[in-house]
Amino acid sequence: MKAVIQRVSQASVTIDNKIVAEINSGLLVLIGIEEADNQEDIIWLTSKIANLRIFADENDVMNLSVKDIDGDIIVVSQFTLHAATKKGNRPSYIKAAKPEIAIPLYEKFINELESAIGKKVQTGQFGADMKVLLVNNGPVTLIIDTKNKE
Repeated sequence: MKAVIQRVSQASVTIDNKIVAEINSGLLVLIGIEEADNQEDIIWLTSKIANLRIFADENDVMNLSVKDIDGDIIVVSQFTLHAATKKGNRPSYIKAAKPEIAIPLYEKFINELESAIGKKVQTGQFGADMKVLLVNNGPVTLIIDTKNKE
């Protein structure tokens, strides 16, 4: 799994001119799922996201997690995170999981993240054409790959 995690002061997802997710302070998480992903990846990544200390404390030091600030999260599936661009100019998405594999993992990821932060997580819609708006606070953007745990 690959995740792009952005600290936001506001974010929303719109599908067919209807806002389906909207938050203020929290995280926007773009998640890409590949065929080799499993429950271990989900548990590791959701714990990492829930506990990342990327929000400012009283001394303006990034020392608080999204849980500590009672922030919200929007999760958006994004298969293009697995784009292979080494050869040619047209990206290949061969590593991205097919929907029959990706959708159950995406749903498990959302459920596990909700458990990790103790509240509902908002989402886009898997496979939909979405308009994602955000105000990146910082900017703070992290990229995490469960196949490269550092």
